Amino acid sequence: MNAVDSNKTWSDLMLGRWLGSDAPAIVSASGIVKGDQLLRQAAGASALVDELGLLPGTPLPALMDETPTSIAMAVGGAMSRRPLAPLGTKFSVADLAEIVRHLDTRHLFASPERAELGEAVAASAGVALHVIDDSLPMLDPLEIRCQAADTAVIVHTSGTTGRAKPVHLRHEPLVARVDVYQEVMGIGPGDRYCSASAFYHTAGSAMIFTVLPMGVAIIPMDWFSVEGWRLSGRLGVTCSLLVPTMIDILLTEGALADANPKVLQYGASPIHPDTLRAAMETLPNTRFLQIFGQTELSPISYLDHADHLRAVAGRPDLLTSAGRPIRGTSMRIEQPDDEGIGEIAVNAAHAFVVDDDGWRRTGDLGLIDAEGYLHLHGRINDRIIRGGENIYPSEIEAALSSHPSVREAVVVGVPDRRWGETVRAVVVPNDPAAPPDLVQLRQHVARLVAGFKVPSEFVLIDELPRNPSGKILRRALRDRGG
Repeated sequence: MNAVDSNKTWSDLMLGRWLGSDAPAIVSASGIVKGDQLLRQAAGASALVDELGLLPGTPLPALMDETPTSIAMAVGGAMSRRPLAPLGTKFSVADLAEIVRHLDTRHLFASPERAELGEAVAASAGVALHVIDDSLPMLDPLEIRCQAADTAVIVHTSGTTGRAKPVHLRHEPLVARVDVYQEVMGIGPGDRYCSASAFYHTAGSAMIFTVLPMGVAIIPMDWFSVEGWRLSGRLGVTCSLLVPTMIDILLTEGALADANPKVLQYGASPIHPDTLRAAMETLPNTRFLQIFGQTELSPISYLDHADHLRAVAGRPDLLTSAGRPIRGTSMRIEQPDDEGIGEIAVNAAHAFVVDDDGWRRTGDLGLIDAEGYLHLHGRINDRIIRGGENIYPSEIEAALSSHPSVREAVVVGVPDRRWGETVRAVVVPNDPAAPPDLVQLRQHVARLVAGFKVPSEFVLIDELPRNPSGKILRRALRDRGG
């Protein structure tokens, strides 16, 4: 990696890349926004905020999907020290109002399409609503007002363990993140990037902030759809971000080849070897890249294209790993048990949240194998302790999912007077009309894991509870009755 200037801000990178540039910065069905135009629209967005008298450091909570206007708002907020905080437009009014109150601001912004939701949230949170349309004024680009320690954008975690928490993406680590991702992704000026993740998600807004300073144009996608993927192909996408479920949907619909990116990045969950093989056959000229990271620190580790080639050539086990640590990143497993599983701790210049000693304790459990690959074993809070024995849900979930009648499976610990905790398996059948025989399913799992890890309780369910980001709400499965 190149050395990163700790005094340089994200705004420095943007001005250095786009000031006076006629190259496309945003490419959408409505047209092209050139680099210099984006900076001028960002200045116009900042001027609108100036009129409200908002001081530097004031967050700008916003109910906006990913559009050229929302991107300009985000850039203007970062460069004027009023960071945008994109909110989940599919969250409940109560949840959104709580997030707005927690940001300690008296204002809420919304696009016209989200004005009705904005009115309800603003009324509940007791703040003023401002609807921002697509006619941002074009002004002279902003002079640099920010410092390395300032926040560029605020991204909230998914809230799988409680209230969504704000993560402040500060300029200094954001500059380091740009450098790291540029090396890993191998993209630059002339490329066009499209993420199928929502704007409020770290894979949406944080990735926009990552690739724009590289000189890469953004193809906005408000929400994933097959037609949105096809549109990105028509608009010349060269790098895209999907989750494995989306890849599977596109393959099923025969639409994956309707875009032909040179890099396809995926994450959030492992990819099935059959899905990967079909995707690589469909896109033979595409480099596949798996990224593991968190809102607070990403990337942490990755599988590069060579790893994917090894996987389809006879090493499918690689796909169950989270890859090897990113270069320039220090990783260690803290307090490992007898199996070598412990909490993953990372030290990296691109971390936004760290402990007092500079290390980020991720809350994820993992081990590093002899080849240097990281294997995840769930969250610390997901670990089940049954009679003093550590049980990791991921191993049992893999055993359950290998049964042909099981579509999805989640394992949680439930309180037990004698054992402390026992194992509950929650199973979604492939065919609800023909669910797996639970006796046979128990026998299937017993052949694959140790006896004390075999679930003592099996629950059949039509659909797993998920939050608006699509992550499974394990706590809801712990609390439900058998």
